[in-house]
Amino acid sequence: MNKNAITAAAALTALAAVCAWGVWTYEGEWGSQGTGDGEFDTPTAVAVSPYGGVYVADRRNHRIQYFSRSGSFRGKWGKKGTKPGELWYPEGVAVARGGNVYVADTSNHRVQLFTATGSYLDYWGGYGAAVGNFKWPGGIDASFWGKVYVADTNNDRVQYLTRLYGVEGAWGTHGGGPGQFNRPADVACGPNGYVYVVERENRRVQYFTRAGSFLGMWGQFGRPRGIAVAPDGTVFVADAGNHRIQYFTPAGSYLGGWGSSGHGPGQFNNPCGVAVSRTGARVYVADTDNQRVQYFNRNEPAVAPTSLGSLKALFR
Repeated sequence: MNKNAITAAAALTALAAVCAWGVWTYEGEWGSQGTGDGEFDTPTAVAVSPYGGVYVADRRNHRIQYFSRSGSFRGKWGKKGTKPGELWYPEGVAVARGGNVYVADTSNHRVQLFTATGSYLDYWGGYGAAVGNFKWPGGIDASFWGKVYVADTNNDRVQYLTRLYGVEGAWGTHGGGPGQFNRPADVACGPNGYVYVVERENRRVQYFTRAGSFLGMWGQFGRPRGIAVAPDGTVFVADAGNHRIQYFTPAGSYLGGWGSSGHGPGQFNNPCGVAVSRTGARVYVADTDNQRVQYFNRNEPAVAPTSLGSLKALFR
């Protein structure tokens, strides 16, 4: 195949992906540097509740804040400390189907559970390498099948737990092979029952069965930090080092992406967290070093029937 044919094929593939999945456009944002309500100091993760509320792990303010779907402040909880209910540099947040909120309380090496409005319920973990303990846990997600998955970052593994039984199992060792990890940063559960893990230092995504059997991997990112799965199975990656969001099919085929380095609408500065609304129509991004949350809508482009033919004509 000659160079023009290869280029045309790539362009046709990209156009087909856009036609099938639409494009994501900037809709709005909220937040600025500070300690007040609705302000942030290093927001690292974002999660959407079944009822549309948005939760943000406000890392250096040692708290969780929650908002309406368009960013109106609703409440907050947490302060720096080691007691149950207190937080110390939290880096992950997830909302279960019933509305309870799980927090990766990173510098306390534990997972804490709260009600939707921040009343303390329970915790698991403590510093260590044994199953049930954590070392600097990062991202966290609550699956529809009832288990909560945690990126146990400095233990280079994933652990999973339930509220009733606590930590039930783990998988992963340090390395670069299939099923191994080098600083897993975040985890997301898909509607297909797969568990996706993004690795900061191996700069890739791996995916597994819900019990940890390796299924596949892809990617060469710029120190990615966040991952989320839409209701239709589309996988979104916060490609922090490249200041952009990319999205893929459930098996890792590239569909599209957006963003560049900067401070304007639709630009990012080290985006660490990403979440998708329960309808799949909106994507939220924790734009970490811009101290804000941005959100985007999917728009279906109008593509004329002649578009593919016109594109082919460019390469004749």
